[in-house]
Amino acid sequence: MKAFFAKLAGVAVATSVVVSAAQAETIRIALAEPPSDEMAAFFVALDRARANGLDYEWTAFAEEELAIQAVLSGDMDIAFGTPYAAMQRSKAPVRIIFQLSKLVFFPVTTKELNTLKDLEGQPIMLHSRGGGTDSIANVIEEREGITFGERSYVPGSGNRVAAMLAGQANATILDLSNRNKIIAEAGDRFNSLPMFEVKASDEALFANLDWIKENEEAVNIFVAALQSVWTDMAKDPTIIRRETDPNGPIGQLPAEVLDELDAFYAEAVAGGLYDPNGGGRDAAMADLEWYTAAGQLEGDPAALNPDDFWYFAPLDAAMQ
Repeated sequence: MKAFFAKLAGVAVATSVVVSAAQAETIRIALAEPPSDEMAAFFVALDRARANGLDYEWTAFAEEELAIQAVLSGDMDIAFGTPYAAMQRSKAPVRIIFQLSKLVFFPVTTKELNTLKDLEGQPIMLHSRGGGTDSIANVIEEREGITFGERSYVPGSGNRVAAMLAGQANATILDLSNRNKIIAEAGDRFNSLPMFEVKASDEALFANLDWIKENEEAVNIFVAALQSVWTDMAKDPTIIRRETDPNGPIGQLPAEVLDELDAFYAEAVAGGLYDPNGGGRDAAMADLEWYTAAGQLEGDPAALNPDDFWYFAPLDAAMQ
């Protein structure tokens, strides 16, 4: 079943799809963007979870903020994102349960910009307001003593590559695969600027804590499926292409995208994008330090309690 509906603010379109498994309560998953090659591993995990009895529906929101708000309002059960600011600001009982990816991103600019300091006053194109690339921009400003010009938001690294190639921006921040893609395609036009290492989460899976505890069996199935895929992918990245359902949302992507899945995941695994252990406590501590430095959390990160932001029980169960 597919339904299309518009959110009033910004006319952000969402796509909703229901996938059923026998004898299970449906969980509602909010994606932060439409299905793409970057989400193939997640959908492989969903297929494994469905085989173990998980019944789910997913809705693709146009912006991460909308996905976060959908969980905070109770319209969705579980979502993608790094909602640290929202968790601290609203004090909502929302917790992260799995790190989907790390912040492995690179500033990419036109040729006249050669260093991070050259970005002083420059407009920059980012993924979403309050998201991972926004936090990277904040920390670049702090570390380099610069201030970016106007920030614009275009979800999806692939979409930002297209905008850069079309001459619509002079600076952006891209994931590893798309950084490699644009430099390979147009290295005579663009620079990949040196970037400091970041260990924090880019995308994480989170939900209302009360809902997690009330749906413990379904959540444990889901997290165990994610952890199994992330572990298998670390050993053999080609498993994602081989397990992608040809009739599912990833299998329906253009053939040229599917043909690049093996290379995409080989690069991502080699680049440290995915933690086979699902992040856990190490990721929680790295996140508190990073998002405090990025201005999205307040206080001394050493004084912040990871249990106020993460719920570790499902991942602990999966790792046993």
